Amino acid sequence: MTTVIPAPVSRIDGCGSFTLTSAATVGGETVVAGYAADVLGLAISNDPTIEFALGASPAPGGYSLEITSSGIRAEAESATGLFLAVQSLRQLLAADQASGITNAELPITRIDDHPRFDYRGAMLDVARHFFSVNDVKKYIDDIALLKLNHLHLHLTDDQGWRIQIDSWPELTKAGATTEIGGRGGGFYTKDEYREIVRYAASRFITIVPEVDLPGHTNAASVAYPELSDIPVEPYEGIEVGFSSLAIRSEETYRFVDDVVREIADLTPGPYLHLGGDESLSTTDDDFLHFIQRATAIAARHGKKLIGWHEMGKSEALPAGTIGQYWGFITPQEGAAEHTLSFVKQGGSIIMSPADVAYLDIKYDAGTELGLIWANGPTSIAESYDWDPATIIPGIGDEQLLGIEAPLWSETTATIRDVEYLAFPRLASIAEIAWSPAATRDGGDFRHRLERFVTLLDALGIDHGEVA
Repeated sequence: MTTVIPAPVSRIDGCGSFTLTSAATVGGETVVAGYAADVLGLAISNDPTIEFALGASPAPGGYSLEITSSGIRAEAESATGLFLAVQSLRQLLAADQASGITNAELPITRIDDHPRFDYRGAMLDVARHFFSVNDVKKYIDDIALLKLNHLHLHLTDDQGWRIQIDSWPELTKAGATTEIGGRGGGFYTKDEYREIVRYAASRFITIVPEVDLPGHTNAASVAYPELSDIPVEPYEGIEVGFSSLAIRSEETYRFVDDVVREIADLTPGPYLHLGGDESLSTTDDDFLHFIQRATAIAARHGKKLIGWHEMGKSEALPAGTIGQYWGFITPQEGAAEHTLSFVKQGGSIIMSPADVAYLDIKYDAGTELGLIWANGPTSIAESYDWDPATIIPGIGDEQLLGIEAPLWSETTATIRDVEYLAFPRLASIAEIAWSPAATRDGGDFRHRLERFVTLLDALGIDHGEVA
């Protein structure tokens, strides 16, 4: 029985075990060997106990990991696959990492593994509550444990603008000074954002920046009143849907062009998220007008565009625009049609159904943090017991780019708050994104989850109870 999350595609156990001691060494592909030496507290050697070798993979994006009586060998066609093998090894060691490896007993086994979906993501809302560069780095390390490979940063909202834009300096001088609850806000300078991007890349994670438009723009309009048709004031609450850009103003599209250009220049990854959700104060005609113009502008800057599923109301999206579904397991009126619109226009879908994949929802009625608007609380079992290919007819594995677990920060003021709500439910989402649907089993997952939380404890990652 495997103890790894996400469950590997194949694991064959042999007889006996291998004892990993503090005298063990690592070697092979230099980047991954250096990372493994750091997280495992072992030395690097040309004759290693644990070897990370470039070679064959069982499938694209995959790796093999073999533990024999004489040592450990991981093999993959790329450093990315070898990095994923490190995460499986860390989970096999689990709590043995708490105070340094001394005499860890590992079973003789061979794992051959590869992902179901290319896009396996988490989202962190840094707009409603601001999180420091070090906080974001910690979350990057956290999600890497589960073989996630994208971190979507929600950089702008009504409560604050969190990214430096040189051509519109008041966005951070005035628009970044607020957040929920009256704290001082904050923002990332361009150098700090680059630091986040580099750190994520060192964990083989791609940063996906989001600028949410045309709603969720109160902070931008506080900084530049000409971006709104009505006067606005700084906002520190949790309501949504009350703000909108001035859709018929040419200044709005100069703003969009400048912001997208600067963020695209900062972001080496292929994606840029333009939001498009909850534009409740924008008329339907204005919304369609804005989406057509704004997405055309953004597409000129060389990024693959992502939008929340409401953006699919438009039939004039740039070819290949990706839709992110955040409705419920049973889609609300119009949500399925809007999501299918992306596919009809040549795009693919990221699944993030709010009532199972949103990590900011309470575990149960007694959870202090979190909200309950998404069909009530979401238990660990509920976060596991769903499949992204069965929600909307016409959207199966072939139409899915992957899965993402968003965490909105209305109630999370610290990174420990974030971790408490994210873990262990993020393990559910990671397994759905990685493991074959036909082999997933809730009872087996619960057994593995109990071991996984010992690793979280060893690494000082806060989490909810496995109940």
